[in-house]
Amino acid sequence: METKRIFIVEDDLKIAQLLADTLRKYQYEVAIVKDFERVTEESNAYDPHLILLDINLPSYDGYYWCRQLRQHTMCPILFISARSGDMDQVFALENGGDDFITKPFHYEIVLAKIRSHLRRSFGEYAPSQSERTIKSGALNLFIERMELHIGDTIVPLQKKECVILELLINAIPKVVTREKLLEELWDDQSFVDENTLNVNMTRVRKKLTDYGVKSTIETVRGAGYRFIPAPEES
Repeated sequence: METKRIFIVEDDLKIAQLLADTLRKYQYEVAIVKDFERVTEESNAYDPHLILLDINLPSYDGYYWCRQLRQHTMCPILFISARSGDMDQVFALENGGDDFITKPFHYEIVLAKIRSHLRRSFGEYAPSQSERTIKSGALNLFIERMELHIGDTIVPLQKKECVILELLINAIPKVVTREKLLEELWDDQSFVDENTLNVNMTRVRKKLTDYGVKSTIETVRGAGYRFIPAPEES
């Protein structure tokens, strides 16, 4: 079994080193960011299976870096921060994070969350590792690439945009409930309000419109959402 690589983006060197030492005891490979101006480049070079990301960082905060990282990877990103407000956790999820761990933390909790996310992404609960595509007429959704192809046009997607389209296109012509979407998009729904899903859905609709996709996402009042393929794209 491949040893899992974890990338730590933390400017408190003591905390970063303690995390790294603990993770190595459990047979993980670990790298700590060196240049806070080149977080994305270092992550791409290391190709981690999971990223631990602080919020308060030099130059740009963790929310910014999470958005940048999401353009290149679908691996789990777990925020670790001393900021414990509800909105901090909402922002972390809305900007592409998968989980939030508050400092000070117990290493057992960090390890348990890491194991859980790695199982879901790469282990026994993970989907097939072969490239997955979903087709609806002329639309082809490439899951691992986070791309929607319409003929020769390639629409880049953020992770949550890709998950939303995967769920909706797979369900055609059925409605996907709000509860199902929330469950698939966020592990911890206690910090996710109704508006968070609306915001993400609006982003997906705008991206489809901006790239000239004629298919639409219909809101089914009191139920959820349904993907309506355009006749000329079917």
